[in-house]
Amino acid sequence: MRYFTLLLLLLSFIFSFAQTAPDSKLELLDIFELQYASDPQISPDGEQIVYVRNYKDVMTDQNLGNLWVIDYEGKQNRPLTDGKHADRQPRWSPSGDRIAFISNREGMSQIFLYWKGNGTISRLTNLRSSPSGIQWSPDGKYLAFTMSVSVEAPQLVDLPKPPGADWAEAPTYIESLRYRSDGQGYLKTAYRQLFLVDVESGHVRALTDEPFDHSNDFCWTPDAKSIIFSANRHNDAEMNPANTELYRLTLSSGEITALTSRSGPDFSPAVSSDGKYLAYLGYDEQYLGYQQAKPYLMDLETLQVRTISTELDRNFGSLTWDSEGKGLFFQYDNLGSTKIAYLPILGGKLTELVANVGGLSIGRPYSGGTFSVSSNDRIAYTLCSPYHPAEVGITLHPSGRSGRLTELNQGLFAHKKLGKVEEIWFESTYDGRRIQGWVVFPPDFDPEKEYPLLLEIHGGPFANYGSRFSAEIQLYAAAGYVVLYTNPRGSTSYGAEFANLIHHNYPSEDYDDLMSGIREVISRRYIDTRNLFITGGSGGGVLTAWTIGQTNIFRAAVVAKPVINWYSFVLYADNPAFFYKYWFPGFPWDENYTQQYLDRSPLSLVGNVSTPTMLLTGEQDYRTPIAESEQYYTALKLRGVEAAMVRIPEASHGIASKPSQLIAKVAYILGWFERYRVE
Repeated sequence: MRYFTLLLLLLSFIFSFAQTAPDSKLELLDIFELQYASDPQISPDGEQIVYVRNYKDVMTDQNLGNLWVIDYEGKQNRPLTDGKHADRQPRWSPSGDRIAFISNREGMSQIFLYWKGNGTISRLTNLRSSPSGIQWSPDGKYLAFTMSVSVEAPQLVDLPKPPGADWAEAPTYIESLRYRSDGQGYLKTAYRQLFLVDVESGHVRALTDEPFDHSNDFCWTPDAKSIIFSANRHNDAEMNPANTELYRLTLSSGEITALTSRSGPDFSPAVSSDGKYLAYLGYDEQYLGYQQAKPYLMDLETLQVRTISTELDRNFGSLTWDSEGKGLFFQYDNLGSTKIAYLPILGGKLTELVANVGGLSIGRPYSGGTFSVSSNDRIAYTLCSPYHPAEVGITLHPSGRSGRLTELNQGLFAHKKLGKVEEIWFESTYDGRRIQGWVVFPPDFDPEKEYPLLLEIHGGPFANYGSRFSAEIQLYAAAGYVVLYTNPRGSTSYGAEFANLIHHNYPSEDYDDLMSGIREVISRRYIDTRNLFITGGSGGGVLTAWTIGQTNIFRAAVVAKPVINWYSFVLYADNPAFFYKYWFPGFPWDENYTQQYLDRSPLSLVGNVSTPTMLLTGEQDYRTPIAESEQYYTALKLRGVEAAMVRIPEASHGIASKPSQLIAKVAYILGWFERYRVE
């Protein structure tokens, strides 16, 4: 009866929200109206930018995308492809006369070519599995890419099945440590390999075939004779998944030569235009929860390596050479903002070129974003703000002149009033550290009134929120909530020391940071302290469950896709060789560490919980498996705490990957909170 009552309440809430909410506020179905730009690729001459225009189809519940192109001056924004397809990864040929891209327009994803001269689109490949990471050779003759290749799975026995017999499906025999992956399910025996396709003939040949995975992290040398790639080709790769090296593959002979050999990852290779130097990222392995990548420079003739000097205490990403080979463009997060900067390789001042890169995470305000550079150092990137998802932005080095080229949601936001987003800083009551956060106000906010407060906690935990658009948070604000989101200790973009305050110590004092944020907002006197609510997903789900085990000030909580029991999690999640080694000092059954696993588990505090709590998890989540939620739900029910569990069919850890799932997530959270909200 309780579930039936909750369902009726939820349906009533969704109906009333959709029917009576003023048209000026964001509504649940507006999710299907949102569009955003991704993967902007500037042409070699810097005159045009091709990008993916992402949209959602309300009838098929799909995320789709077509290729559009716009001039560098912001004129002639027009489609190159159309139809209900997922077109992605556009890449200009070196001469700028063609664009290679990947599309599922004919069923399975294949590589296609768009001919700029006449607008013709032709299919280049006929592959058996989906390609990824396409890159043109510098001479324009080839495209390199990666693709998963299945191999015969090991079998222990040969079952004596008679011909024509109708038997049950044969058992699945597993020998690998990592036998399932979130978003992919139970894995077939397969390895991602490097391939080459001849653009003229369409002939495809494999460049690697050994039992190792090769990612899209590779680059060509300028003479088109070699490919440098990052991979973990060690025999103990299963037990040490982060230990990647850089390798040089000579195309004429197929010879593969290791360029690095240290303990720790080496990745993001980029070769200078003269072929003399290899820039890359990496760090010496320390088995910390959070480790920052720094830039290195290798002389490809002598293989001598030096660190590119910088005092920036941030994680580097996306290294790209400038046109003269004198410096590198790169991306990094700082204080909740993603930036693009320039660093001379021979020393000199780091120059910040642009901020507010990102906008690719539609649901919540996570970091991210991409950029590309032309031969004359013009840059195209994904530009965001708290009031719109990713658009195409441009900037020019060294002048720093920047601009926004697209307004993909102009039609929607022209008549929708979003909640104002205000940055705040406050001191943690634990140690006085300054913590950054953001407050989002309901549209038409009146400071003389009191509003319910909703704390939304990010996952990771090594991640960051920022001044970025979030459909979920804006929908909470549209429903009348003041929303607080913060970057407690452990968050990235504040340096290695701040992030590693939770190393082997999570969750812990990050709880104090969150509660300090609550106190700060409450002190502003527009909060109805009878109506405090809390939610978060993944790492945010951990902290939500941890928080309600330590305080009863919240009217209700929604714990999304959490870890509840670290002991079971490290043996059941999809990356066991990583979690026990980096997040804890040893195995959970080791008597020296067992208590730490238990003490850091929200399950250890379930005896204190009195807050009405909803669990929300995908049924095919292999990152934080639904068994974690089931443990907590059962414990709450046994204790007589008001609890509900929402199971999302066919959903992995990305429980909002489909548009309707994002709508359902927000609706269930608001429905649960409305049930306990007092007037």
